Amino acid sequence: MEWPDDQHPTVDPAPTPDEALQAAESALTIDSRTAAPHPEPYGLSARDRAGAQTHAAPVRPPAAGAETKPHSPHARHGLEAPPCAAVSYPQPRYGEQRQPTDPAGAHDRSGRTAPHGHNGWRRHGESPGQGWNGPLYAALDLGTNNCRLLVARPSRRGFQVVDAFSRISRLGEGVGATGRLSEPAMDRTLEALRVCASKMGRLRIHRSRLVATEACRIASNGHEFLDRVRHHTGLEIEMLSRESEAKLAVSGSASLLDGHSDLALVFDIGGGSSELIWLDLAQRGGGQRRKLNDRLEVQSCIIAWTSLPVGVVTLAERFGERFVDEGIFEAMVEHVTAMIAPFERQHDFRRRAERARIQLLGTSGTVTTLAGIHMRLPRYDRSRVDGSWLAVDDVREVTDSLLAATHEERIAEPCVGRDRADLVLPGCAILEALLRMWPCERLRVADRGLREGILATLMAEDRRHRSFSLPQ
Repeated sequence: MEWPDDQHPTVDPAPTPDEALQAAESALTIDSRTAAPHPEPYGLSARDRAGAQTHAAPVRPPAAGAETKPHSPHARHGLEAPPCAAVSYPQPRYGEQRQPTDPAGAHDRSGRTAPHGHNGWRRHGESPGQGWNGPLYAALDLGTNNCRLLVARPSRRGFQVVDAFSRISRLGEGVGATGRLSEPAMDRTLEALRVCASKMGRLRIHRSRLVATEACRIASNGHEFLDRVRHHTGLEIEMLSRESEAKLAVSGSASLLDGHSDLALVFDIGGGSSELIWLDLAQRGGGQRRKLNDRLEVQSCIIAWTSLPVGVVTLAERFGERFVDEGIFEAMVEHVTAMIAPFERQHDFRRRAERARIQLLGTSGTVTTLAGIHMRLPRYDRSRVDGSWLAVDDVREVTDSLLAATHEERIAEPCVGRDRADLVLPGCAILEALLRMWPCERLRVADRGLREGILATLMAEDRRHRSFSLPQ
């Protein structure tokens, strides 16, 4: 989906480095045609904070006089090829008090009401989910390392982001060694999910899809944890299959595919798994179409995919988290290469790529971090990173500099920070294994993926069933 160049998420004016990465996703928005701030800035409001302190956050406020009890309207929806479309975000303005200073939701903020007539804002007295500008949709991605929520409403160009939340909870910490989710990891994640439930309840979500990925898939107590989440928050989170995760990642970033390429590899380096999807772009019709219902053909271009049972968290735990020298790094690369090799032997993409124009598109935090470092950004700036191109020589130069740095020096890097200092080199090792298997001169960076694919899918389904009409 296309993100207008002049509309991007807001970044913390004084963040820790990894908070800046989270803040890049946590932004309020209106349509790109009316680039003004959304009336309710990010952060944890008093209502959110109160909801997070209870054991059961209501998902929909009860009617007057009705019995108050937690419940959830979030029905599970079957996977369908998600399209891509335009998404609008506000222009980052560092240092402005009206912008969020805690993307993880630690500070209370007062909301502001927008003037009448601004597309994307609700009028005085209108409920957030049922205003004059369309229903709200939510996508939640509960991953091995992060818990992320994205809320948006349809627009003529795609959808407008209304609210977002991201917190590093490391749900999958230790699961590779023990096979179980630990109590501290589940407690951290449950607190993040309480914030998500409070936000969704306040906004009155029309439709949603809430998914858990690799950590819950491989943990023996993964289903038990999701039952616990449902009991304490009212959120119905489904266990997403690896195939569905791969398809949604493709659809969420498809507008960054180069229409002049013959083949494309879309890869998502996650916390507990890494998805690799090869596309035959010659099968696409109609060029760079961007409307929601016109992007359902993207998944039909998939000719092969695999999900590697390795991500930045699991690789760091296997080879050591803080102290990575060249020998350990090479061992990590070889470990990942051995996982990729059967997939390559089956499909022979290396030979096919020698006589075709190929594109590599990365949707992970690894590639966005490397891009930010290469650009020497003083803090992560999604408007600079998303959609940018990275020369492979530059990728390796940044990797070498991170290898030469101490753990403390990696923490001090503005686009890395304390929360990712032990994960960035494992991510680089996975990327290096991909680049050795399928050599290319450059790759494209996507700060988007699974959640955007979910949102576009839900909206496209409703458009086909005419459950809403877009604003004129």
